[in-house]
Amino acid sequence: MDNNTIEETLPEFEFGIYTLGDIVTDCHTGQRISPQQRMNEVIEAAKLADEAGLDVFGVGEHHRLDFVISSVPVVLAAISQVTKRIKLTSATTVLSTIDPVRVFEDFASLDLLSGGRAEIISGRGAFLESFPLFGYELEDYKQLFTENLELLLQLNQQEVMNWKGHFRSPLHNAEIAPRPLQQKLPLWVGIGGSAESAEQAGRLGIGMAIAILSGSPEPFQNLANTYRKSGTAAGHAAADLKIAITSHGYIAKTSQQALDEYYPYYYSYRNAISPSRNQEYRVSRSDFGHFVSPVNTLAVGSPQQIIEKILYQHELFGHNRFMTQLDIGGIPYNKVATAIELLATEVAPVVRREIAKKSSRISPAREL
Repeated sequence: MDNNTIEETLPEFEFGIYTLGDIVTDCHTGQRISPQQRMNEVIEAAKLADEAGLDVFGVGEHHRLDFVISSVPVVLAAISQVTKRIKLTSATTVLSTIDPVRVFEDFASLDLLSGGRAEIISGRGAFLESFPLFGYELEDYKQLFTENLELLLQLNQQEVMNWKGHFRSPLHNAEIAPRPLQQKLPLWVGIGGSAESAEQAGRLGIGMAIAILSGSPEPFQNLANTYRKSGTAAGHAAADLKIAITSHGYIAKTSQQALDEYYPYYYSYRNAISPSRNQEYRVSRSDFGHFVSPVNTLAVGSPQQIIEKILYQHELFGHNRFMTQLDIGGIPYNKVATAIELLATEVAPVVRREIAKKSSRISPAREL
């Protein structure tokens, strides 16, 4: 598929933010906020993102005391009642260790409560606490995800299910209720660097969210190519093959301010929140400057720098959604709120305009 075809069929470019609800001691004050305050701040961030005009808000699932969000649909349901238009998604739902029937029914309920704004981003998860917690074997990691994802797709299509798999009890004329307000729930798969996962997402014709948390984005370009090639071969319309790029980020008025404010919290987060909890993260302040360079993924800087970074990535991926996690490591909410407003008011309009210009320049050539 050439770039012209990608540009022609891409939906309008979307901006979003997501949070995992981490609870980390503030590196400056030595204080840690309560779970209740953290939850309230998540809801306030969603309200602000909605009011500012962002397109998507996501919350992620973890099962540890240093994260406040374990029940994603419950949190999103609360958010649905204080927002009006923003799409509400998981980021991600750990599908390997949860019943797909329960996932579908929870998000269908969310869809009804929100007026048709629910989405699901399913993933295998980088953290493993949910396997022993819910009685699953880690050695079944891959097979559980594949089976559950395929069942979730069928649940999205059928009101009455007959199904038999390996891990879950069979379904015999099972009524799956409620049904969502949307004809179907938008389904995505969140991936890291797995070409196999990209091929699977394309073959199934669902969205693909690529998590690129550090380093150069260029090695991930093959995932987008694999996804589109697989989706096209399976007969899916190009417009249905949606790609999101997700990353950590922080925006301030100037580059220096962004770096100075974000670095201590980023360093603290990386050391406090580790899947193993035993691997120390070390990066100097000077080295951190390389991490946020224009050709690297970490979206930290002034609005103009973030604009340039997203447009550069758009050249690589032709994606139609950018989502960033702004609130890591105990960053005070007032700083997060400022970053949300800058993303919505100074970054998003310019990126959308530039992508639209590019599309309009291509269109006449296609009409000749």
